[in-house]
Amino acid sequence: MSIQDQIQEYITNQPEPKSSDMQELHNIILKLMPECKLWFLDGKNEEGKIVSNPNIGYGSYRIHYADGTAREFYQIGLSANSTGISVYIMGIEDKKHLLQTYGEKIGKASVTGYCIKFKKLKDINIEILKAALQDGAKRSA
Repeated sequence: MSIQDQIQEYITNQPEPKSSDMQELHNIILKLMPECKLWFLDGKNEEGKIVSNPNIGYGSYRIHYADGTAREFYQIGLSANSTGISVYIMGIEDKKHLLQTYGEKIGKASVTGYCIKFKKLKDINIEILKAALQDGAKRSA
């Protein structure tokens, strides 16, 4: 199954309104990053054990570790969770940036160093989320 097919199956299998919200977010991110690499992580480790929620990834950047190694990972992530949806904005060095820049303006959401979590899309300001996504993609590129 292609990555696009895995993504569509993952989105479609979410209950409503989460499925529609995730589809809308998927479309928004693809519009903001039309040429990006797509990822789908099923949340399973090498032994097939579920260790995290599945997530969709967009874009690519290199994570550099203290030991000198590096690996590729996505810039923007999208995941369903038990209470709603999480949007991950990876690679921002200043872990207070998202909260300080977008936290008070985004609406009913929890904002951490790299994650914006909310129950429903209607609970947040979409334009502020778009600005945060563009900012994060630019910072980690």
